[in-house]
Amino acid sequence: MMVTGVIQAGGRSTRMGGEPKALMELGGKLIIERIVEVLRSVLSDLLIVTNTPELYAFLGLPMVPDVFPDHGSLGGIYTGLRAAKGEAAFTVACDMPFLKPEVVRLVVSRAGEADVVIPRVGGQYETLHALYAKRCLPHMEEMLRAKRFKVIGFFPKVKVLEISEAEVARLADPAVCFMNVNTPDELSRARALVEPPNGQ
Repeated sequence: MMVTGVIQAGGRSTRMGGEPKALMELGGKLIIERIVEVLRSVLSDLLIVTNTPELYAFLGLPMVPDVFPDHGSLGGIYTGLRAAKGEAAFTVACDMPFLKPEVVRLVVSRAGEADVVIPRVGGQYETLHALYAKRCLPHMEEMLRAKRFKVIGFFPKVKVLEISEAEVARLADPAVCFMNVNTPDELSRARALVEPPNGQ
């Protein structure tokens, strides 16, 4: 099964003061460059969902605007999946700097076994580090047209395969590989993980 890697870069970064989270520098690279590097090591086909394509043109990747603007993560996931060349899309947020190829591979390797393949950590689904098959599209669209934006809202209508926290933990620390950088504080914490303290 062909899987397209989709990077969600459609948010407004309000908690980061309006600066695009994906373009924050971390360990000598932009966060989105770190994500592209990891996805390219696992998948051959990538695209970006963004309403500001001029910001990401330097990456040289195909870009698509939100089909349903201002419809949250579900709208972005739907847009990326609809545009994907593959029969499924592995969707990831643009603010996850510690994406691990081993964990991406784990999720993608289960494509074909279910309509959604998704890690569940601490009782929470990692909806922006998950694989969605094209069969999800009509159910997503139904939710979006009803102005219901909770990503897991359509899960009862499709086959969902959960990747357990223990499975992820064998490959990487879930608290790190699923970490989002939404705020200046979170960016500082992320930088502390990659940059040695002064004087070292």
